[in-house]
Amino acid sequence: MTSDAVRRVQSGSPWEESIGFARAVAVGDRVLVAGTTSFKGSVLYGEGDPYEQARTAFSTALDALGEFGLDAGSVVLTRMYLTHARDVDEVGRAHKELFDTVRPVSTLLVVHGFVDPRILVEVELEAFRG
Repeated sequence: MTSDAVRRVQSGSPWEESIGFARAVAVGDRVLVAGTTSFKGSVLYGEGDPYEQARTAFSTALDALGEFGLDAGSVVLTRMYLTHARDVDEVGRAHKELFDTVRPVSTLLVVHGFVDPRILVEVELEAFRG
């Protein structure tokens, strides 16, 4: 596959530059969205609130899909990473509000932590644009 067949989108996250990654990458009919938190620039939205962090992270991830002309209806896979099992219901509520009619396959994992201890949720998306 040539580099012309791959398109990348940046979202302005400071980690994109320091680590060297794109927010989303389209290859053929697949669009992959990187792990996304509720940070916008240097501001963490929903501090202490897993529902709000999930909503904000999914919003940022869906904005990246929008750069390819896609929306939640194109999502075929979601991954949610949480730091606390107690937050499953609140993060699940945010997921259901966005994807209930879409019903992508989904994985939810409890992890030890993130680069900033205030982050409670990180999400990834995969979409199909065929």
